[in-house]
Amino acid sequence: MVFASSVPASAGVPVAVLIAVLVAAVLHAAWNAIAHWIPDKAAALTLVPLGCVLCSIPMILFAAAPDSRSWPYLAASSVLHILYNGLLMLSYRFGDLSQTYPLARGTAPLVVALVAAIALGETPGPGQLAGVLLISMGLGFLVFWGRRDNPSRPAAIGAAVTTGLVIAAYTVVDGTGIRLSHSTLGYIAWLMLLGEVTMPVLVFAWIGPKLWPRVRPVWHIGLLGGALSVAAYGLVLWAQTRGALASIAAMRESSIIIAAVIGAVWFKEGFGKPRILATCVVAAGIAVMVLT
Repeated sequence: MVFASSVPASAGVPVAVLIAVLVAAVLHAAWNAIAHWIPDKAAALTLVPLGCVLCSIPMILFAAAPDSRSWPYLAASSVLHILYNGLLMLSYRFGDLSQTYPLARGTAPLVVALVAAIALGETPGPGQLAGVLLISMGLGFLVFWGRRDNPSRPAAIGAAVTTGLVIAAYTVVDGTGIRLSHSTLGYIAWLMLLGEVTMPVLVFAWIGPKLWPRVRPVWHIGLLGGALSVAAYGLVLWAQTRGALASIAAMRESSIIIAAVIGAVWFKEGFGKPRILATCVVAAGIAVMVLT
């Protein structure tokens, strides 16, 4: 698989792209909150991907098919998204939204910046490097405080960081594939179908008919989470056709702040001053990467 970039790392971020990514950040934090809220993670693993699949079908019918050069990226990203869904639910099973979400989302921009520089020639400038340092400091503090706060946190931290690495992988793969597709909507539609259809099938094969009583009480909110997920990632993929991957990846992680507020307000998680500080440091690093 050959990576190619048509967007220079130094390119400015158009206002439309900035707005799209910020809206995507809100939607992303919202659907993750839904996935965290559903107590039965088997139900969440069924309903959220199923919502994505249902949204993809009409798009496939009306959108132009992606160019043949983008299909290897679609295949690779589909596998990565299956892995991502499993790891994400594992993170939410082990830890609080206000800790696991910043770790998973904050890890990704660091890796994307590195891979984009090596594979795509999008060399980060001094501002991006400063942002990487700030994000690393914030993440390190989150890890340290998590271990002090609760001895069960290492499992949550490991799952969240691994999730972040998978996020970085599919960000780079999709950032290249979407630029080769010549059909943004078609690429999004096929990715949502191929990447999400497997998980509900696996869960049903594992649980069988007993799955229905578990999904019935939350089917509507779970499918809504899937629709929000499609909208969020669709906006990001569109933005990746018009901006450098590292900048887009950094901007979308502004959802960390939104998720922190949701965790503290709706889930009554003990956020506390240390996590507030760590989250703000991560957000400051993201802001530095975007604005310089």
